Amino acid sequence: MIAETYRRKVPLVLLNGRMSGKSFRRWQRQGSLAKYLLRSFDLCLAQDETQGKRLSLLGAQNVACLGNLKAGAEPLPVDDAELASAKSKTKNRPLWLAASTHEGEEQFIAAAHLSLRETFPNILTVVAPRHPTRGAQITDLFTHAGLKVARRSQREDLNSSHDIYLGDTLGEMGLFYRLSGVTFLGGSLVAVGGHNPIEAAQLDTALIVGPFTFNFAGLISDLQQAKACATVTTADELAKTVKQLLTDSVLRQDRIGQARAVAAREAGALDRISARLYPYITRLKSASEFHRARA
Repeated sequence: MIAETYRRKVPLVLLNGRMSGKSFRRWQRQGSLAKYLLRSFDLCLAQDETQGKRLSLLGAQNVACLGNLKAGAEPLPVDDAELASAKSKTKNRPLWLAASTHEGEEQFIAAAHLSLRETFPNILTVVAPRHPTRGAQITDLFTHAGLKVARRSQREDLNSSHDIYLGDTLGEMGLFYRLSGVTFLGGSLVAVGGHNPIEAAQLDTALIVGPFTFNFAGLISDLQQAKACATVTTADELAKTVKQLLTDSVLRQDRIGQARAVAAREAGALDRISARLYPYITRLKSASEFHRARA
Protein backbone atom coordinates (compact mmCIF):
# COMPACT_ATOMS: atom_id res chain seq x y z
CA MET A 1 0.00 0.00 0.00
CA ILE A 2 2.79 2.43 0.91
CA ALA A 3 4.62 1.65 -2.33
CA GLU A 4 1.44 2.17 -4.39
CA THR A 5 0.62 5.47 -2.68
CA TYR A 6 4.21 6.62 -3.08
CA ARG A 7 4.20 5.63 -6.76
CA ARG A 8 1.08 7.69 -7.41
CA LYS A 9 2.53 10.71 -5.66
CA VAL A 10 5.82 10.72 -7.60
CA PRO A 11 5.57 12.56 -10.95
CA LEU A 12 7.13 10.94 -13.99
CA VAL A 13 8.49 13.40 -16.56
CA LEU A 14 10.06 12.82 -19.98
CA LEU A 15 12.72 15.50 -20.59
CA ASN A 16 14.12 16.66 -23.94
CA GLY A 17 12.26 13.86 -25.71
CA ARG A 18 13.40 12.89 -29.20
CA MET A 19 12.36 10.00 -31.40
CA SER A 20 13.79 9.32 -34.84
CA GLY A 21 11.48 8.54 -37.74
CA LYS A 22 12.70 4.95 -37.69
CA SER A 23 11.98 4.57 -33.97
CA PHE A 24 8.57 6.20 -34.41
CA ARG A 25 7.57 3.70 -37.08
CA ARG A 26 8.82 0.82 -34.93
CA TRP A 27 6.85 2.01 -31.89
CA GLN A 28 3.74 2.45 -34.03
CA ARG A 29 3.79 -1.28 -34.58
CA GLN A 30 3.72 -1.83 -30.81
CA GLY A 31 0.25 -0.29 -30.57
CA SER A 32 -1.14 -0.52 -27.05
CA LEU A 33 2.28 -1.10 -25.47
CA ALA A 34 3.58 2.28 -26.65
CA LYS A 35 0.40 3.95 -25.47
CA TYR A 36 0.61 2.28 -22.06
CA LEU A 37 4.24 3.27 -21.54
CA LEU A 38 3.88 6.87 -22.67
CA ARG A 39 0.72 7.48 -20.68
CA SER A 40 2.61 6.64 -17.52
CA PHE A 41 4.36 10.02 -17.89
CA ASP A 42 2.74 13.00 -16.19
CA LEU A 43 4.50 15.37 -18.60
CA CYS A 44 6.37 14.87 -21.87
CA LEU A 45 8.68 17.69 -22.92
CA ALA A 46 9.70 17.23 -26.54
CA GLN A 47 12.65 18.90 -28.26
CA ASP A 48 10.51 20.33 -31.06
CA GLU A 49 7.06 20.20 -32.67
CA THR A 50 7.91 17.16 -34.80
CA GLN A 51 8.96 15.18 -31.75
CA GLY A 52 5.92 16.35 -29.84
CA LYS A 53 3.59 15.21 -32.62
CA ARG A 54 5.21 11.76 -32.72
CA LEU A 55 4.87 11.32 -28.97
CA SER A 56 1.22 12.43 -29.08
CA LEU A 57 0.41 10.06 -31.93
CA LEU A 58 1.86 7.19 -29.92
CA GLY A 59 -0.42 8.01 -27.00
CA ALA A 60 1.51 10.46 -24.81
CA GLN A 61 -0.59 13.00 -22.93
CA ASN A 62 0.29 16.47 -21.67
CA VAL A 63 2.95 16.99 -24.35
CA ALA A 64 4.74 20.35 -24.54
CA CYS A 65 7.45 21.68 -26.85
CA LEU A 66 9.45 24.27 -24.92
CA GLY A 67 12.80 23.96 -26.70
CA ASN A 68 15.91 21.82 -26.71
CA LEU A 69 17.78 21.60 -23.40
CA LYS A 70 21.10 21.39 -25.27
CA ALA A 71 20.53 24.96 -26.43
CA GLY A 72 20.68 26.13 -22.83
CA ALA A 73 24.31 25.15 -22.29
CA GLU A 74 27.02 27.75 -21.80
CA PRO A 75 29.39 28.41 -24.74
CA LEU A 76 32.16 25.86 -25.03
CA PRO A 77 35.27 26.84 -23.04
CA VAL A 78 38.68 27.67 -24.49
CA ASP A 79 42.24 28.01 -23.28
CA ASP A 80 43.04 31.62 -24.16
CA ALA A 81 46.76 30.95 -24.55
CA GLU A 82 46.10 28.07 -26.96
CA LEU A 83 43.68 30.19 -28.96
CA ALA A 84 46.19 33.04 -29.22
CA SER A 85 48.87 30.59 -30.35
CA ALA A 86 46.59 29.04 -32.99
CA LYS A 87 45.58 32.46 -34.31
CA SER A 88 49.22 33.47 -34.55
CA LYS A 89 50.05 30.37 -36.61
CA THR A 90 47.09 30.80 -38.96
CA LYS A 91 46.97 34.58 -39.42
CA ASN A 92 46.80 35.84 -42.99
CA ARG A 93 45.53 32.45 -44.15
CA PRO A 94 41.93 31.90 -45.23
CA LEU A 95 40.62 28.97 -43.22
CA TRP A 96 37.48 27.01 -42.53
CA LEU A 97 36.52 24.28 -40.11
CA ALA A 98 35.02 20.85 -40.68
CA ALA A 99 33.67 20.00 -37.21
CA SER A 100 32.63 16.63 -35.76
CA THR A 101 33.21 14.77 -39.02
CA HIS A 102 32.46 11.07 -39.42
CA GLU A 103 33.85 8.33 -41.61
CA GLY A 104 32.81 8.98 -45.19
CA GLU A 105 32.87 12.77 -44.84
CA GLU A 106 36.61 13.41 -44.99
CA GLN A 107 36.54 12.49 -48.71
CA PHE A 108 34.16 15.44 -49.22
CA ILE A 109 36.48 17.65 -47.19
CA ALA A 110 39.57 16.67 -49.21
CA ALA A 111 37.80 17.31 -52.52
CA ALA A 112 36.46 20.65 -51.30
CA HIS A 113 39.92 21.71 -50.11
CA LEU A 114 41.50 20.90 -53.46
CA SER A 115 38.80 22.91 -55.22
CA LEU A 116 39.17 25.85 -52.83
CA ARG A 117 42.94 25.85 -53.32
CA GLU A 118 42.41 27.01 -56.90
CA THR A 119 41.03 30.29 -55.52
CA PHE A 120 42.93 30.43 -52.22
CA PRO A 121 46.40 28.90 -52.76
CA ASN A 122 47.26 29.10 -49.05
CA ILE A 123 43.91 27.99 -47.65
CA LEU A 124 43.93 25.97 -44.43
CA THR A 125 41.25 23.42 -43.62
CA VAL A 126 40.86 22.57 -39.93
CA VAL A 127 39.30 19.15 -39.38
CA ALA A 128 38.03 18.14 -35.93
CA PRO A 129 36.71 14.56 -36.19
CA ARG A 130 33.93 13.42 -33.90
CA HIS A 131 36.10 10.48 -32.85
CA PRO A 132 39.73 11.60 -32.42
CA THR A 133 40.88 7.97 -32.36
CA ARG A 134 40.42 8.03 -36.14
CA GLY A 135 43.32 10.48 -36.43
CA ALA A 136 45.77 8.12 -38.13
CA GLN A 137 43.12 6.85 -40.56
CA ILE A 138 42.10 10.39 -41.51
CA THR A 139 45.72 11.44 -41.94
CA ASP A 140 46.27 8.58 -44.37
CA LEU A 141 43.21 9.60 -46.38
CA PHE A 142 44.36 13.22 -46.71
CA THR A 143 47.95 12.21 -47.46
CA HIS A 144 46.78 9.92 -50.28
CA ALA A 145 44.84 12.89 -51.66
CA GLY A 146 48.12 14.81 -51.87
CA LEU A 147 47.50 17.00 -48.84
CA LYS A 148 49.96 17.75 -46.08
CA VAL A 149 48.62 17.23 -42.57
CA ALA A 150 49.66 18.54 -39.14
CA ARG A 151 48.16 16.49 -36.29
CA ARG A 152 47.40 18.40 -33.12
CA SER A 153 47.41 15.24 -31.00
CA GLN A 154 51.01 14.60 -32.02
CA ARG A 155 52.00 18.22 -31.32
CA GLU A 156 53.09 18.63 -34.93
CA ASP A 157 53.93 22.27 -35.47
CA LEU A 158 51.55 23.91 -37.93
CA ASN A 159 53.22 25.96 -40.66
CA SER A 160 52.38 27.51 -44.03
CA SER A 161 53.14 24.29 -45.93
CA HIS A 162 50.27 22.38 -44.28
CA ASP A 163 46.92 21.99 -46.02
CA ILE A 164 45.10 20.32 -43.15
CA TYR A 165 45.26 20.96 -39.43
CA LEU A 166 43.81 17.84 -37.83
CA GLY A 167 42.29 18.56 -34.44
CA ASP A 168 42.28 14.95 -33.26
CA THR A 169 42.03 15.91 -29.58
CA LEU A 170 39.28 15.93 -26.97
CA GLY A 171 37.69 18.97 -25.35
CA GLU A 172 38.94 21.61 -27.79
CA MET A 173 35.92 22.33 -29.96
CA GLY A 174 35.65 25.71 -28.28
CA LEU A 175 39.07 26.55 -29.70
CA PHE A 176 38.32 25.31 -33.22
CA TYR A 177 34.99 27.14 -33.47
CA ARG A 178 36.57 30.39 -32.32
CA LEU A 179 39.40 29.99 -34.80
CA SER A 180 37.17 29.86 -37.87
CA GLY A 181 34.52 32.17 -39.29
CA VAL A 182 33.12 29.37 -41.47
CA THR A 183 32.15 25.90 -40.24
CA PHE A 184 30.80 22.77 -41.85
CA LEU A 185 29.07 20.73 -39.15
CA GLY A 186 29.68 17.02 -39.69
CA GLY A 187 27.58 13.94 -39.27
CA SER A 188 25.30 15.53 -41.87
CA LEU A 189 26.80 14.45 -45.21
CA VAL A 190 26.41 10.86 -44.05
CA ALA A 191 23.30 9.46 -42.37
CA VAL A 192 24.45 10.07 -38.78
CA GLY A 193 21.91 12.83 -38.24
CA GLY A 194 24.13 15.81 -37.49
CA HIS A 195 25.34 17.41 -34.27
CA ASN A 196 24.35 20.31 -32.02
CA PRO A 197 24.47 23.52 -34.13
CA ILE A 198 24.00 25.83 -31.16
CA GLU A 199 27.57 25.20 -29.95
CA ALA A 200 28.82 26.71 -33.22
CA ALA A 201 26.15 29.42 -33.42
CA GLN A 202 27.20 30.73 -30.00
CA LEU A 203 30.80 31.18 -31.16
CA ASP A 204 30.52 33.41 -34.23
CA THR A 205 31.01 31.06 -37.13
CA ALA A 206 28.85 30.81 -40.27
CA LEU A 207 27.23 27.38 -40.49
CA ILE A 208 27.04 24.84 -43.30
CA VAL A 209 25.38 21.43 -42.97
CA GLY A 210 24.62 18.43 -45.14
CA PRO A 211 21.15 16.97 -45.77
CA PHE A 212 21.14 14.53 -42.81
CA THR A 213 20.28 16.67 -39.78
CA PHE A 214 17.43 14.70 -38.24
CA ASN A 215 19.03 14.60 -34.77
CA PHE A 216 18.58 18.38 -34.50
CA ALA A 217 15.85 18.97 -37.07
CA GLY A 218 14.09 21.65 -35.02
CA LEU A 219 17.20 23.74 -34.38
CA ILE A 220 18.43 23.39 -37.96
CA SER A 221 15.01 24.44 -39.24
CA ASP A 222 15.09 27.54 -37.02
CA LEU A 223 18.56 28.43 -38.32
CA GLN A 224 17.55 27.89 -41.94
CA GLN A 225 14.42 30.02 -41.55
CA ALA A 226 16.63 32.79 -40.15
CA LYS A 227 18.95 32.40 -43.19
CA ALA A 228 21.72 31.51 -40.76
CA CYS A 229 22.64 28.10 -42.15
CA ALA A 230 23.41 26.76 -45.64
CA THR A 231 22.77 23.17 -46.77
CA VAL A 232 25.00 21.32 -49.24
CA THR A 233 24.90 17.80 -50.65
CA THR A 234 28.14 17.44 -52.64
CA ALA A 235 31.83 18.33 -52.32
CA ASP A 236 31.40 20.85 -55.12
CA GLU A 237 28.52 22.57 -53.33
CA LEU A 238 30.54 22.56 -50.11
CA ALA A 239 33.51 24.21 -51.82
CA LYS A 240 31.31 26.83 -53.51
CA THR A 241 29.57 27.69 -50.25
CA VAL A 242 32.82 27.97 -48.29
CA LYS A 243 34.27 30.13 -51.07
CA GLN A 244 31.24 32.42 -51.00
CA LEU A 245 31.44 32.85 -47.24
CA LEU A 246 35.19 33.45 -47.25
CA THR A 247 35.00 36.09 -49.97
CA ASP A 248 31.79 37.87 -48.92
CA SER A 249 32.40 39.24 -45.43
CA VAL A 250 29.01 41.00 -45.35
CA LEU A 251 27.16 37.72 -46.02
CA ARG A 252 29.36 35.88 -43.53
CA GLN A 253 28.75 38.39 -40.75
CA ASP A 254 25.02 38.44 -41.47
CA ARG A 255 24.85 34.65 -41.17
CA ILE A 256 26.88 34.78 -37.96
CA GLY A 257 24.61 37.45 -36.49
CA GLN A 258 21.43 35.58 -37.38
CA ALA A 259 22.82 32.35 -35.91
CA ARG A 260 23.78 34.13 -32.71
CA ALA A 261 20.24 35.52 -32.42
CA VAL A 262 18.74 32.04 -32.82
CA ALA A 263 21.14 30.68 -30.20
CA ALA A 264 20.19 33.46 -27.77
CA ARG A 265 16.49 32.81 -28.31
CA GLU A 266 16.87 29.06 -27.86
CA ALA A 267 18.85 29.57 -24.66
CA GLY A 268 15.57 30.60 -23.05
CA ALA A 269 14.45 26.97 -23.24
CA LEU A 270 16.11 26.26 -19.91
CA ASP A 271 13.99 28.88 -18.13
CA ARG A 272 10.80 27.74 -19.87
CA ILE A 273 11.44 24.11 -18.97
CA SER A 274 12.36 24.97 -15.38
CA ALA A 275 9.12 26.91 -14.94
CA ARG A 276 7.07 24.03 -16.33
CA LEU A 277 8.84 21.53 -14.07
CA TYR A 278 8.42 23.54 -10.87
CA PRO A 279 5.01 22.09 -9.88
CA TYR A 280 6.31 18.56 -10.44
CA ILE A 281 9.43 19.23 -8.38
CA THR A 282 7.16 20.44 -5.59
CA ARG A 283 5.17 17.20 -5.83
CA LEU A 284 8.38 15.19 -5.78
CA LYS A 285 9.50 16.97 -2.63
CA SER A 286 6.15 16.23 -0.98
CA ALA A 287 6.37 12.56 -2.00
CA SER A 288 9.87 12.31 -0.58
CA GLU A 289 8.74 13.78 2.73
CA PHE A 290 5.78 11.38 2.78
CA HIS A 291 8.07 8.40 2.14
CA ARG A 292 10.44 9.41 4.95
CA ALA A 293 7.52 9.85 7.33
CA ARG A 294 6.20 6.32 6.62
CA ALA A 295 9.61 4.60 6.58
